[in-house]
Parts: sequence; structure tokens; C-alpha cells
Amino acid sequence: MRKPVIAIDGYSSTGKSSISKIIAHKLGLVHLDTGALYRGITYFALNNCLGEDGKINLEELFMRFNEIQLEFKPIDTELVMFLNGQDISTEIRTNEISQNVSLIASQKEVRDFLLDAQREMAKKGGVIMDGRDIGTVILPKADFKFFLTASVEERTKRRFLELRSLGFETDENTVRENLISRDKTDSERAVAPLKKAEDAIVIDNSNFTKNQTIDLILSHLTYF
Repeated sequence: MRKPVIAIDGYSSTGKSSISKIIAHKLGLVHLDTGALYRGITYFALNNCLGEDGKINLEELFMRFNEIQLEFKPIDTELVMFLNGQDISTEIRTNEISQNVSLIASQKEVRDFLLDAQREMAKKGGVIMDGRDIGTVILPKADFKFFLTASVEERTKRRFLELRSLGFETDENTVRENLISRDKTDSERAVAPLKKAEDAIVIDNSNFTKNQTIDLILSHLTYF
């Protein structure tokens, strides 16, 4: 029997990736963090495509797509992001990447570059994929769709603690401003903006623990 395809979209720091990862483990699915793909391209751009003004040269990035090989490799029980054979799973979580990833993700050329790859990953089913346009653009025919949201205050707290746990120095105000900026950019971009699919189940987990959110999502998965 074919296993389902599950799409989880939502705002930054609502726990999409970590929640999807746990659900995938519980249900025997493959978890694909599409945000890591955009962060991987951002990492490449910041290291290889800066103009004289210190900003990302988008035209140069587009011309160098053939130099970018992104892949998830299984390490222990997780799929880890690699760029051209290098494990970049920690590097792509820095504030610098977060401050630039929305610019990269808003480019039609980048989204087109990744579209077919993401669809191919889900073709055989048995996948839970999280991002911002999974249920609306990438996998509009997903068996189940969820949209996660939470207050800016709660998301700031979560993101700040995540960065501290990874060893990155920052402050809550910087994190909060970055989240607000990303929300605006992601929601207003012309190509595949962040929005809820009409048939998605909305979950505001401002006052939920991660486990409570997971249990709520699982309660909707009648397929199993």
C-alpha cells in the first residue's frame, strides 16, 4: 500500500522541521526539510557570489547553478544536508544565512531550479515535506496538508534558544526583527509566497509544546 505524502507549511520557527522529523520517525516516512535546500543555496551564494559591494550577485548565482549539488544523506537516524560533498547542516543555521535566505527564496530562478527535485523526492509517497509553499505549489495534491503559525513573541523565544544551543551569539531583539522581516518578505514575494492552502489544517501552536503539536497533527492522520 502506498504511503501518504504530507505537506507542512508555516512561518519560521513554528517548529515545522523538528515536528516533521519526529512524525516521520513515528510513521516510517522520509522527512525532507525544503528550507535547508534554500539555505544551502544561500550558503553557496554568500561564499561564492558576492559583488564588490559585499552583496549577493544574483546573476552570477543563476549562472553557477551547475556548480551546486545539494543532497540529503542519512547519518545515524537523520537526513543531513550536504553541499558538493560538504556537511553544511550547522553552517546553514546562522543569522547571516537567515538574513539572506528570503532574498534567495524569492527568486523565480531558484525556485524553478529546486521545483522538479522536490517533486521527484515525493513521487513514490512515504514523504513528509515542510516549507512555505509545499501545499500550494510543490505538492498541491498532497494527501494531508497542515499550516503552522505562532505569535512573534513565542517564535522569537524558540529561535533564540535554538541559536544559543548551536553556539551562535545573538540577542532576542535581533532575532525578532529578523523574523518580522522574513515574514513580510516570504508573504509578499511575487513567486510562491507563504500562504495557507485552501484545504490545509491550521494549527496555532503558540501555547502548545512540541509534543502537543505532534499529537494534534497525528490525530488528523486517519490514513494510519
